[in-house]
Amino acid sequence: MTELKRKDIQPLIDVALSEDVGSGDITSNWTVPDSMTASADFVAKATGVVSGLQVAAWVFDTVDGSAAFESKVSDGERVHPGDLIATVSGPARGLLTGERTALNFLQRMSGVATLTCRYVKQTLGTDATILDTRKTIPGWRKLDKYAVAVGGGKNHRFGLFDMVLIKENHIEAADGIGPAVNGVRKHLNGNADDVKIEVEVKTLIELEEAMMAAVDWVMLDNMGVDTMVEAVQMVRNQRGGPLLEASGNVTLDRVKEIAGTGVDYISVGSLTHSATALDISMLFR
Repeated sequence: MTELKRKDIQPLIDVALSEDVGSGDITSNWTVPDSMTASADFVAKATGVVSGLQVAAWVFDTVDGSAAFESKVSDGERVHPGDLIATVSGPARGLLTGERTALNFLQRMSGVATLTCRYVKQTLGTDATILDTRKTIPGWRKLDKYAVAVGGGKNHRFGLFDMVLIKENHIEAADGIGPAVNGVRKHLNGNADDVKIEVEVKTLIELEEAMMAAVDWVMLDNMGVDTMVEAVQMVRNQRGGPLLEASGNVTLDRVKEIAGTGVDYISVGSLTHSATALDISMLFR
């Protein structure tokens, strides 16, 4: 997700404004003259990576099409306390009505980008790539995955439809890794290049089964670092072996050590399920 399209995001903006504004912003409507215009600054109150500027602009445009939003930085740029991120001007009531919704999108997305950047920095000097997961806010997947990409990470599969990921419950239901993979291949009808097959494994024995099934990708689930090193050696000793992804209990304290094992990817659910919003204020001049 390197680009957001308004047609995809507008329904989220509409829902957000509907739940916040309801029948009308009574505070702004009852305290601010209808004819008043104003300008406001978006200012960083913490250090982080900005994401979601275009979404914030769309919020104000939805509230009042005459509002003018101007970004002072770009998505992906690092900001520090006091830095000017953007300005908005237009009818004062409209700016106040859109303020919280715009900030909610901007702060949340910037928080995801900031946390992703921290993980990516820990893997510098290795060949490991930080990936996101499907542990996103319902309805927000495009926004969450866009923010991960802005922060320097890469996107794993978008949903259940664009990649096969055989996990422990699939394996249990299919009675083994081999039968599960064979079931997938029967449905691919020779179009294996179109859909990648990944299998989750918890042991080196399961890894061997996955390699025998010639899958494209293997997720090493909650493995210790020493076991991951063995897994990498097993795969590297086989020409054309699968890509390896480390997953489970990946924290900022551990990610550098995990990257050092030689895995290709490290998926981190906390990028999108536990990111702290970046502190940003909107202040009238």
